[in-house]
Amino acid sequence: MSVAYTPFPPDFAALYRSKGYWTDDPLTDVIDRHQGAAAEAVAILCGERRLRYVDVQRLSRRLAAAIRARGLGPGDTALVQLPNRAEFYLVFLALLRCGVVAVNALNSHGGFELAAYARQIEPGLAVLAADRLPTFAGLVERSRMLVLGDPTDDVLSGFAWGDGGALETGYDTPAPGPAIDAGGVAFFQLSGGSTGTPKLIPRTHNDYLYSVRRSAEICGLDDGCRFLCALPAPHNFTLSSPGALGVFHAGGCVVMAGDPGPATCFPLIERHRVTWAALVPPMLSVWLESAAGADLSSLDVVQVGGAKLSPAVAERVPERLGCRLQQVFGMAEGLVNYTRLDDAPWTVINTQGRPMSPDDELRILDPAGRPVPPGTVGELWTRGPYTFRGYYKADTHNARVFDADGFYCSGDLVSLTDDGNLVVCGRNKDQINRGGEKIDAQEVEDVLAAHPAIAQAAVVAMPDPLMGERSCAFLIAAAETETAESGAAGLKPSTLRRFLRDRGLADFKLPDRFVLVGDLPKTAVGKIDKQTLRDGLKRDLSETAIRNG
Repeated sequence: MSVAYTPFPPDFAALYRSKGYWTDDPLTDVIDRHQGAAAEAVAILCGERRLRYVDVQRLSRRLAAAIRARGLGPGDTALVQLPNRAEFYLVFLALLRCGVVAVNALNSHGGFELAAYARQIEPGLAVLAADRLPTFAGLVERSRMLVLGDPTDDVLSGFAWGDGGALETGYDTPAPGPAIDAGGVAFFQLSGGSTGTPKLIPRTHNDYLYSVRRSAEICGLDDGCRFLCALPAPHNFTLSSPGALGVFHAGGCVVMAGDPGPATCFPLIERHRVTWAALVPPMLSVWLESAAGADLSSLDVVQVGGAKLSPAVAERVPERLGCRLQQVFGMAEGLVNYTRLDDAPWTVINTQGRPMSPDDELRILDPAGRPVPPGTVGELWTRGPYTFRGYYKADTHNARVFDADGFYCSGDLVSLTDDGNLVVCGRNKDQINRGGEKIDAQEVEDVLAAHPAIAQAAVVAMPDPLMGERSCAFLIAAAETETAESGAAGLKPSTLRRFLRDRGLADFKLPDRFVLVGDLPKTAVGKIDKQTLRDGLKRDLSETAIRNG
């Protein structure tokens, strides 16, 4: 039995195999390909722990055997939420070996998001850190919870079953797992959440492994690479662009960081001679301001993705950090673009790169669906050997975001330079990109609407020099609230944020600003005119800047 998904059409699958993109190898090949002397190299540095490739192979196989012993295998699903620790990769690989298809939630996701994922996949297994037990309550039976406690030297002993059973790790030579269908689903990635709680993206072994291999090739990774995993480990950028999996494929080393702040990362860079790092634009700005006096001499490349990078910030990277900059524009649904390491400075500073595969196909269309010429902004549609063909259990939504030819509508507004590089100009969906964290406005509005003192809510983006965008919630008070002192107190920002947290909304989704209004502007068809709200915010912020200037 396997997890249902929308497969690639047979003629495209045959084409991608004939060109060598798809090799029908399992995704675990990024680790298992290293044998003999290569397996003795260090794969992961996590705190004081050093895991060699041979250790990762052995431990992930033992963990897979323990999971199979609980009756889990192909056709089963798992909900995983782990911090940036070596155990994330052991669990990721173990589930791949079992044929169990996982959703890897970000550590910032709360009960609201986790419950939504659980409704979609009905997980037979949950893997979580001990402090997340209250959040997972009711989502999965305790006997099907694998709980990670304090780290230990013997990595697997940090795990225990939620019903009190010890993790069986005495599999010195575990029995082989099930045969893996490389054309089947390996795991689910999370969409950016532009329309509701993030949808699930089925990624197959074939398409994802090609993305990893090609990314490592374009970035020129080798066994000397030391990659700092400072952004969330499950994020598509950190996992595969080229990310940890690309580094593993090349035989390099992944250095785990608990957070991307300079206080955490700069000592790790100096201690472990880190050569590569991946950041979102707001954190890059923090690094640039904090770099004076830090020993970052080992850094070769800093990648930046997740949101549009200001050219003014990009220009400062070589001087302040002493390394090269690579811009990355990708999506969990597939398409990844890179500026190349030998590109001209103008291209690296001003564009978000070009597709990595010769068979990545792009259409940039105007609102009428007509192709636009280079230099003109349009909506990006794409298909290719690692771009998915449909969200999981989302037939209605799939019909809206795929055309008859199988091109996926990314929702990104871009223009194309004459030499084929993309310049990202914004989004056409109701989404806020807060420093690389995607916030669906409708999702936050729906939770605000449950507040008894709120009659209506509209959440929009407002420009911010550090984060790119922050969120602002315009609120209309319920009629009985307007004159009630207790109701007015309920609409204080601190009270509203506590209300949203109590309903499991992740902290990064909490509005940065609340504005109480008597009415909301409407379009000609009666919808809330969010563009007018955005324009008003821009005007207010601009006037404030002029007054304060």
